[in-house]
Amino acid sequence: MPLPQKQEKRYTVEDYYDTPENVRLELIDGEFYDMAPPNRIHQKLVAFLTRRIGNHIEDKGGDCEVYPAPFGVQLSKDDDTVVEPDISVVCDKEKLTDRGCVGAPDWIIEIVLPSNTTHDYVKKLGLYLKAGVREYWIVDPASRMVTVYKHEKDRLEPLTYTFEDAVEVGIYEDFSIDFADISAQL
Repeated sequence: MPLPQKQEKRYTVEDYYDTPENVRLELIDGEFYDMAPPNRIHQKLVAFLTRRIGNHIEDKGGDCEVYPAPFGVQLSKDDDTVVEPDISVVCDKEKLTDRGCVGAPDWIIEIVLPSNTTHDYVKKLGLYLKAGVREYWIVDPASRMVTVYKHEKDRLEPLTYTFEDAVEVGIYEDFSIDFADISAQL
């Protein structure tokens, strides 16, 4: 008699929101992924970028809102995927809920940790592009590089910068972030 095969549980968005607050997970296609705790450099970059983006939005009287992690982003209403980007910029307030965001943010920034490079450069890149995220930045403190993906007219054009460069923000015409301003502090 054959042994019963192990059944894999497919988790749902409700399962994600039922996890304890002190547990850091992402739900991708019904599967949980542990998130490594951020280090000091990671948090310094998140604070720096969130402050710059928030100040720009406020100075220009913009409609977008910036949210640092932890902030749940359900990329599609019909999908069992909830991610926690390091920084999400949402310009369509209809996507915002009490739980976070349902739908693609306009701009996502991930700060790479040594333990999650494949996750950010491959898995999340695919998810974000499929969902329609307009701009995705991967900030890598170890290599001191910023990779920018702009999703325009079904084309993906990655651009790379160093921590000595000013990086233009694609969703705004008059905004760039000069990484040299933080580079010496890392």
